[in-house]
Amino acid sequence: MTQAQRAALTWIALGQLFVLSLWFSASAVAPQLQDAWGLGDGQVPWLTLTVQVGFVAGALISAFANLADIVPSRRLFVSAAVLAAVANAGLLTIDSESVGLALGLRFVIGMLLAAVYPSGLKVMSGWFVKGRGMALGVLVGALTVGSASPHLVRGLGLDWEGVIVASSILALLGALLMARVGDGPHEIPAQRFRIEQVATVVRNRGVRLSTYGYLGHMWELYAMWTWMAAFLAASSEAAGVSYGSVSTLTFFIIGIGGAGSWYAGSLADRLGRTRIAGGSMVISGACAVSSALVFGLSPWVVVPVMLIWGATIVADSAQFSAMVTETADDETRGTALTLQTALGFLLTLVTIQGVPLLVDAFSWRWAFPFLALGPILGTMAMVVLSRSPEAKALAGGRG
Repeated sequence: MTQAQRAALTWIALGQLFVLSLWFSASAVAPQLQDAWGLGDGQVPWLTLTVQVGFVAGALISAFANLADIVPSRRLFVSAAVLAAVANAGLLTIDSESVGLALGLRFVIGMLLAAVYPSGLKVMSGWFVKGRGMALGVLVGALTVGSASPHLVRGLGLDWEGVIVASSILALLGALLMARVGDGPHEIPAQRFRIEQVATVVRNRGVRLSTYGYLGHMWELYAMWTWMAAFLAASSEAAGVSYGSVSTLTFFIIGIGGAGSWYAGSLADRLGRTRIAGGSMVISGACAVSSALVFGLSPWVVVPVMLIWGATIVADSAQFSAMVTETADDETRGTALTLQTALGFLLTLVTIQGVPLLVDAFSWRWAFPFLALGPILGTMAMVVLSRSPEAKALAGGRG
């Protein structure tokens, strides 16, 4: 890795980390917001769901408008990050009479993050061909730690206003860091708008199979991230033993995925993307099933299982993005990444809402095992891709 690549990797990853703190800025303080804004139990999940819905809407608009390919990636990232930080700060003005506005702001944040995340991936892929799996793994790891960071801020004792302010400041800092990064030697020049761009992406078999794997991964990921704190609290209550600071534990369980993403990316460059992505899904799916077995036990049993789950549940994510960059045509790379993320986040709406329905029907013990369905199907997609001609384009021919 050259010095220029090392610097780009650092600034892009930190920029992504700081901006993605906006994702769970409200969800991490949901109990406090429920009291401050007078939210009903049915409204609390929408603090996260509106971001997901906004992300899907923004990503679909971006994909069909070819936005990630016709607007320079760094410019798109920086402008969207600044606007998202402002929208997040707007939550400070909300009271019990304006909850609808709060959900609207969360929706806008999601739309703007749909410009941030894929454009960050595209900027990073412009800096790396060799070692791209590692580089994108670091970037997704930064996303993971950034998403978890509001839980850490909350665990440090800040009130909900402090968490909101801190996440907005971090997002502005992230925009500043990305602004100082130059374009990489493999950056694709801005393309002209073409209405057939999405159809070209969909016809690409390598992109399709990569996306099928990504959908299996996303079926599991955000439901686990969203509800982990509630699961730990319920397990602690069932055990009759304190687990300590649930917010801090949740940060480490989600945040350890950052290390998992980096390590999996390094392995995938050497051993093949389909093998590492499939293996990660096997382990994470097993942890989802195991959650029912360890629920209500000592934290010395529960927390290690959750840490393994946290490390592996996102370890495969960057590899699906890397597969898309390696199998898509250069001029459709940004659109392909955006469409993949749009479909994945659309699927998360099902599982995020599904978990509380399962809790109501069966209790927290049985809330997570159904998430294993995604990794099972995603692993099957990786097996098919590994045996296809498209595998020759992955990780220098390693599949």
